[in-house]
Amino acid sequence: MDWKNCKNILIIRPDNMGDLLMSSPAIRAIKETFGCRITVLTSSMGQAAAGLIPEIDEVMVINLPWLKLEETETHEHFFEIVETLKAKEFDGCLLFNVFSQNPAPCMMLAFLAGIPLRAAYARENLYALLSHWLIDEEPYFYIRHQVERDLALAEFIGATTADRAIKISVKTDFEQLAHRLEDLKVVRQGYFIFHIAVSEEKRRYPVREWVALGKMVLDTYKLPVFFTGSAGDEPLIQLVQSKLLRSHNLAGRLNLNELACLIENAKAMVAVNTGPVHLAAALQTPVVVLYAKTNPQHHPWMAKSKVLGFEVDAKLQSANQVLRYVNERMDVDIPDFPDADCVFKALGALLS
Repeated sequence: MDWKNCKNILIIRPDNMGDLLMSSPAIRAIKETFGCRITVLTSSMGQAAAGLIPEIDEVMVINLPWLKLEETETHEHFFEIVETLKAKEFDGCLLFNVFSQNPAPCMMLAFLAGIPLRAAYARENLYALLSHWLIDEEPYFYIRHQVERDLALAEFIGATTADRAIKISVKTDFEQLAHRLEDLKVVRQGYFIFHIAVSEEKRRYPVREWVALGKMVLDTYKLPVFFTGSAGDEPLIQLVQSKLLRSHNLAGRLNLNELACLIENAKAMVAVNTGPVHLAAALQTPVVVLYAKTNPQHHPWMAKSKVLGFEVDAKLQSANQVLRYVNERMDVDIPDFPDADCVFKALGALLS
């Protein structure tokens, strides 16, 4: 069997929202080239993003234990997962992953499910686990953006697209959202979004700088600021938001479609390096990213953006040896810390 004959393809991308969004141009390439049905296996964190990607026909949600997620599947459930994959009779399977992740566990699932064509990056030869092995040269020879990495794997099996941008389908109308949220009645002249919450402590930007930035934005532009995040981010957001007039806390009040709608209509967004940054990239909303130097290949793709990097405290850096190699050998420039004044100037440059 050849990939061009595949009509039922499984794509494994079991990470977070932003990761799946960055895989969407490669998913589009596969859909356009093969005209196939696409099922994406993702985590509970990536599930909502799948609904924004029109090329995806079906979503399987499985929290795999070799990824950093709050709750993962037990070993007893794996036999059920394999049987479920078998029953769907996939023709082929691709794994989209970060260069620091081991592809073998995911491809073992595809192998045990009897999927005949299996493609992934790997540094070592995985032999029967892969029918199509693309040697992974990252990060030892170069580092590409994650979108380029995923597109290259799609091209390896013959799938191409002329449209390499992240594109999403937003199903929420702004007027409906404004009607539901009393806060949005103040935004007829525009507004800014601050996304300050992080999934990892090492990505955190100081509260004092957020407060200082908020005061500068509010004083200069005379437009409200909306804080976004999950319900669990409420204490952090309240700490910052309570010190700012004309600001509103929407933590835990928006689903992903509503968040995308809010971002799409914003004047600009300032955020840490997290999933909503890739929503802004897809929607062409100007975004300033406060980028803790963790994964260097996750900058906003083809976006109106300014990335301000800062070092991660040594005690918080990843124990992953591949990432340690990147931090120690390939990323020697230590940037000046981007204080609130620096962020404000970057935002002004984007808007002008």
